[in-house]
Amino acid sequence: MSPVAETAMVSVGVGIGGAVGSVLRFHIVRLSANPLSTILVNVAGCFLAGLCAGWFAKRGDSRWLLERTVMTGVLGGFTTFSAFGLDTVALARSEAPLQAVLYVGASVLGGLSAVAL
Repeated sequence: MSPVAETAMVSVGVGIGGAVGSVLRFHIVRLSANPLSTILVNVAGCFLAGLCAGWFAKRGDSRWLLERTVMTGVLGGFTTFSAFGLDTVALARSEAPLQAVLYVGASVLGGLSAVAL
């Protein structure tokens, strides 16, 4: 498969997955209509991301389109907090605990500062 065709196929998968995840998040937040729903979505997204990352790691590269559709698309549309969680754990596991702490601090403080601005 050519790189252009592969990129197009992954883009479509991520786009469809993102739409699914965004709609799921919308309905969960709409149904509860309080800040706890955001916590629920973030924690559930992180849990699902961890489960999926482990599952895909065991299976290798044979499901690359499914992995990108689910991880980047569905879970990315559902909550970007899952990507934040995966990145933080990956840094901590790669024996870079200081980088993990700095990543968390910069993400949280930077994000809150950007919202306040």
